[in-house]
Amino acid sequence: MKIFIRYVSMAAIALAAAFNAAAQEYVAPPVKISEQKVKIDGKVYYSHIVEERQTVYSICKAYNVSQEELFAANPGLEQNGLKKNAIINIPVVTPQKEEVKEKVRDEKPKEVQTSENADVQKIHTVRWYEGLSDIAAKYGVSVEAIKAANGLKDSKLKNRQKLVIPTAEHAETLVADIAPAEEDRSEVEEEDMDIESAFDDRTDSTETVAAPVEYMSKNKIKAIALLPLKASGNTSSRSNMDFYSGILMAVRELGKSGINVELDVHDISNGSFGATKHELENCDVVIGPVNAADIAKLYSLAPGIKALISPLDPKAEPLVQRYGTMIHAPAPRMAQYEDMAQWIREDLKKGDRVLVISEKEARANDEGKLMKAAIDSAGIAYTSFSYSILDGRNVQEPIKSRMTAEGTNRVVVASESEAFVNDVVRNINLTILDEYDVVLYGAAKIRTFETIEIENFHNANLHSSLTYYIDYEDDAVKDFIMKYRALFKTEPTQFAFQGYDVARHFLGLCAKYGDNWMSILENTGSDMLQSHFEAERTGFGGFSNSGIRRIEYKDGYSIKVIR
Repeated sequence: MKIFIRYVSMAAIALAAAFNAAAQEYVAPPVKISEQKVKIDGKVYYSHIVEERQTVYSICKAYNVSQEELFAANPGLEQNGLKKNAIINIPVVTPQKEEVKEKVRDEKPKEVQTSENADVQKIHTVRWYEGLSDIAAKYGVSVEAIKAANGLKDSKLKNRQKLVIPTAEHAETLVADIAPAEEDRSEVEEEDMDIESAFDDRTDSTETVAAPVEYMSKNKIKAIALLPLKASGNTSSRSNMDFYSGILMAVRELGKSGINVELDVHDISNGSFGATKHELENCDVVIGPVNAADIAKLYSLAPGIKALISPLDPKAEPLVQRYGTMIHAPAPRMAQYEDMAQWIREDLKKGDRVLVISEKEARANDEGKLMKAAIDSAGIAYTSFSYSILDGRNVQEPIKSRMTAEGTNRVVVASESEAFVNDVVRNINLTILDEYDVVLYGAAKIRTFETIEIENFHNANLHSSLTYYIDYEDDAVKDFIMKYRALFKTEPTQFAFQGYDVARHFLGLCAKYGDNWMSILENTGSDMLQSHFEAERTGFGGFSNSGIRRIEYKDGYSIKVIR
């Protein structure tokens, strides 16, 4: 095991400064197509969050809709204009069947054909709001053809299920010979279950499926870490040093398993990346930089980077739209809300009621809007209730009047105000004393509110969707802590765990699958010490992590890790 290190020294400073710098320097991206959709009165719309400097013209152009269609979907928009962070509905344009057929014929890439008569198929990822008829109309093929191509016996679909979409030319043949198609597909599914011996390219619905790629493991990896360690000053960055120490732990573990990692570490706190364009483009994995502005600058310097892991800054996530080899390791906050909504959907039983509580006449509440958007996208029916915090002592009865006494009341507080969330949780606990069955759902931020009594979370059986969670009862976590103490004579922080998780997961994938490891990245979800990695390709860009951990607050002050 070889480790090449440059410009390293100990230190202590938070990452907040780096994050603030990213926010100040980062230039807002052009209009990007939202991944969130809602169904209203039987029609499907994109849920688009308006960003600074976006215009009606630029939004309409990006989504390929007319201004009249946009105004019709958003009453009052024409009179009031766009407002930053507002959520607007944009009609989903579904092409006519014949148009789709022509597009498939015209755009069929020749390079993915393995023979003169080879068929080019597509893979579609099922979303919450889609049925077979919607998917069939989108691609211009019949429902029966899709069922035949996938061996489906009925029309039931699961969220994020992968469907093979046959070419329009081949669809009629599939329908005419359904039984053999079902037999053939079952064999393919059995082969694809063994990821070690066969890989199906589970790509975005707009991409084609090419011939299988060969994978060959490698026992020597070249990696570069670019971190603002501040080694030249009087005080160095404690959090970044902890992250770096976690990387060293992962490299040490990989070395013991026979994987030789050449790690070149650069302190980039002085504004220089240290590594040359040749070095950056010829290493296997680049870990860092930390903030969004530096990532954009790095790709300008070395656009041919094979793989770049964005390790810490949530603000860097939009850049995956721009760079195809970028992987954003921290799951974005919206992924927490989507998982929370999916969890409610999974738990929902007949007789239950979903109650979404928000603050009346509150100032701009972006997080609350995103929570509601996620619940809407999940197709969950819910009762809304809003009140002013000044009315907190008089809202118990109004809340109870919107609950059910027979089933479970699944409650979401759509607010980022600590004072308001605290008041809602207090009132919810009073309804529990009146023998109402309540389950409270929330993302990571709710657990950071210090004014809320932990006992109230346990009473309300809080179900929390989190980007990070360390289970200190887990044997692997205990083993990591003991080894970390022995090596560094101190306790590992959350940054140390993150450094280990990022390096161990992604360097491990590179070693296992070789130079083509990113082509199967979407098939390689993994639970690490504090993170869950579940990569999703963003359009034609790079990868975002949608992996979320789940915990439940139980009786007796215990916490149950669901995943």
